[in-house]
Amino acid sequence: MLLPSLLNGFSFRALSASPMLRALQSSAIDNDHVLVLVQLGGGNDGLNTVVPLDQYDRLARVRKQVILPENSLLSLDGYDTLSLHPSMTGMRKLFDEGQMQIIQSVGYPNPNYSHFRSTDIWMTGSDSDEVIGSGWAGRYLNYEYPNFPAGYPNATMPDPLSIEIGYSLSLALQGPGTGMGMAISDPTYFYNFINGGQNPTPNTPAGDQLAYIRMITQQAQLYGTAIRGAYNNIDRQGSYPDDNYLAQELKIVARLIAGGLKTRIYLVHLDGFDTHDNQVDAGNHTIGEHANLLKNLSTALSSFMTDLKGLGIDDKVVTVTFSEFGRRIIANNSGGTDHGAAAPMFVIGKNVQGGVLGRNPLIPGNASEDDNIPMQFDFRSVYSTLLKDWFCVPESDLSSVMLKEFPALPIINISDCVSPTIREQNQQAGNLLLVNSPNPFERTTQITFESAGGQTMVQLFNSAGRIVATLHNEMMDAGDYNLNWDSGELPPGVYYCRLQTGSLSQVRALVKTGA
Repeated sequence: MLLPSLLNGFSFRALSASPMLRALQSSAIDNDHVLVLVQLGGGNDGLNTVVPLDQYDRLARVRKQVILPENSLLSLDGYDTLSLHPSMTGMRKLFDEGQMQIIQSVGYPNPNYSHFRSTDIWMTGSDSDEVIGSGWAGRYLNYEYPNFPAGYPNATMPDPLSIEIGYSLSLALQGPGTGMGMAISDPTYFYNFINGGQNPTPNTPAGDQLAYIRMITQQAQLYGTAIRGAYNNIDRQGSYPDDNYLAQELKIVARLIAGGLKTRIYLVHLDGFDTHDNQVDAGNHTIGEHANLLKNLSTALSSFMTDLKGLGIDDKVVTVTFSEFGRRIIANNSGGTDHGAAAPMFVIGKNVQGGVLGRNPLIPGNASEDDNIPMQFDFRSVYSTLLKDWFCVPESDLSSVMLKEFPALPIINISDCVSPTIREQNQQAGNLLLVNSPNPFERTTQITFESAGGQTMVQLFNSAGRIVATLHNEMMDAGDYNLNWDSGELPPGVYYCRLQTGSLSQVRALVKTGA
């Protein structure tokens, strides 16, 4: 089932003759750069994924329960001290072709070893000691399309801003005020949707009701026509393994991109990396749970890249893998590894600088259960670089998305950036209900907003989602209004102004620079 972030309270019938639906039904123009995020849920063991051969003897001493035989490892063209897990033949080929970069030891300061908390940190781009209610990708999409969701879809952006294949929209795609995309629960639901079918329901009165609810929900999808249109624009695709869930997710993504959908960001998942036990087969460390996961990852990404090339869109797409943390240096007594800190990331694409970024992690000669791989690169530097060099966000605006400044990394080969005119069209799309000037500002700024009539609220909150001021909350006549906000002694940073008027809500980023 497709789950849109907002239905605006309108039924499908009410929209059938509206400009919104006419825009939705129009052909999507050529989409710009696309980012595909692959979440490796559970915490991937980086030391058995990208093996530092110059540290192999030390690794063999402290993780003999899971160490891979040295003669089984996949060599990398041009790198004598680094190798891949033997299951990753597809990704080794991408590396040797110069289409994959390995970023060594990616993490963040003061790592958290909780799955839930560390995932939130990676999704939001927060420090380990702060909680942020919006995702890094959601904030980018709010920057690119600041009037969303009022007046969307429209002729400038008739398609979902982002799509996640999962049962709900992840925190990464959550904007400051609303979800900045939609979720497709799984490939089976997607194909049932495309073909007008439904998933089986129980043969009971409750099952009949569930089928009816699904039918009504399916009819109510604002973006359904655009997605079906993009899917049906393509009549051929490369082959993907049927028994590989990630591959089936990426097959959908490739087809929608090639079909002309203008969606900017896709998020897909491969879970199961929490390998506390049975990470390897006791009799053969080259097989087991971790080997199966890495084989699925490698085969899926290789199939995806081959398909993108065959569809003629491999220059449009960059794919990035991430996991909430790595694993400890030493193995445990259950044939597995426990929660750790830094681990490698993979960035894949025709326009990616191939090779290895960073040095091999150093393994202590007497590693204990407290030892971890130290961070070489902050994951937020990777995000910030992708925003700057792939999505062409000006350096002056990066801190309003990432909330802080992070060093850029050599990841993207070319930066075929969108023109200022296209960005201006994106940022003006939809119904502009809220604006402020000046922005950035030192202490005071004037906020202009449009009320639809009735109860109207204007609030200010910080990047953590905490309300710092309620500027207005009362009944109003429909019309345009102005008010001034004196930020007083609040520290410099990014703040968000939220307007709620009737069923419409809009959020605007305000940047305080200080005196």
